[in-house]
Amino acid sequence: MFLSSDDDVKKFCERARGKRVLAVDTEFLRERTYHPKLCLIQVATHDEVAAIDALCVGDLSPLADLFEDESITKVFHACDQDLEVILDHMGVLPRPVFDTQLAASFLGHRMQMGYGALVQTFEGVHLAKADGLTDWSKRPLDDEQLQYAEDDVLYLPGIYDKMMDRLVRLDRLSWLEPELEALVQAVVSRRDPNNAYQHLKRSSSLSRKQLSMAREVCAWREGVASKRDLPRKWVMQDEIVVEICRRAPRTTDRLRRIRGLDNLSNRDANDIVQAVRRGADMDPSLYPYVRHRPHSNAELDSVVDLMYSMLRMRSERCGVAVPLIATRQDLASFAMGSKDSPLREGWRHEVVGQRLEQLLAGEVGLTVKDGRIEVL
Repeated sequence: MFLSSDDDVKKFCERARGKRVLAVDTEFLRERTYHPKLCLIQVATHDEVAAIDALCVGDLSPLADLFEDESITKVFHACDQDLEVILDHMGVLPRPVFDTQLAASFLGHRMQMGYGALVQTFEGVHLAKADGLTDWSKRPLDDEQLQYAEDDVLYLPGIYDKMMDRLVRLDRLSWLEPELEALVQAVVSRRDPNNAYQHLKRSSSLSRKQLSMAREVCAWREGVASKRDLPRKWVMQDEIVVEICRRAPRTTDRLRRIRGLDNLSNRDANDIVQAVRRGADMDPSLYPYVRHRPHSNAELDSVVDLMYSMLRMRSERCGVAVPLIATRQDLASFAMGSKDSPLREGWRHEVVGQRLEQLLAGEVGLTVKDGRIEVL
């Protein structure tokens, strides 16, 4: 179904209200704007599938109510961008959420499994490749475009059922649930302007004081980008933000000595200088915490290599993707005694953390038997 009127959407939502699962996907444009332009919302229950024309439908509140109905599980594949778009456009955050890409990582499949591979694996259906350059804002949409769009949710309810059955049988649901909640919380965190500095490229060399300035400058940039509806990099490139924080200019004259700011308005220049001052003059106890990577050395690298072998072995045994359990940096931090390592608690500790503690304490070792790594 292609739903392009308020009444059509309302009737679909009334039918979907009593269902336990609602699959969701979105099509949007964002290349030239800060706010994503929502063009299409695809939804499916076990009984029907629909594409909702977000450009024509004036009242999406019935759908928003469905998204907030906690008796209905919202099933996505790679949900982070979809959640962000829905929150930005509709002002709601769907809950509870089930992400089939993340769930696949707990069921013996690789991280970031594509939707086509997912459908092929669980449903035995080969999907035709969609045109990644489709302009979903153009109307009318032809039958082929709508088929591509609806295919993105058509199979998700059935796949959800199969995944839930396997997760329960393997007793993995308690492992998945906190990771799903972390996905949702990450979307909320990204929308806070005060957290924008955390995604600033090339900021690892900044001191805590400089990072405090970066927090203020990035928050200013987010506000300007949102108000003018421009990509943040069009307001100011990351490398310029980093350079500003290194030089800490306290006057607009000194700010303008930085290359790349020739076209900056007087008002924007003044606002940036004020942001730099706020960050620099803040109480040092409120500076952002700098997470330094463990310094690499030959001895530590050798230990991490051994730990990684243990990690891969445990990953193969339990069927959880290696990158989901830990990175090499996580292993290095763990080896150096980091108290806040995710490997020290929860399902990660159960899967590999306990074994790594024994390995580092010399209580167990690794050997090769019949071409496979075994624990001594």
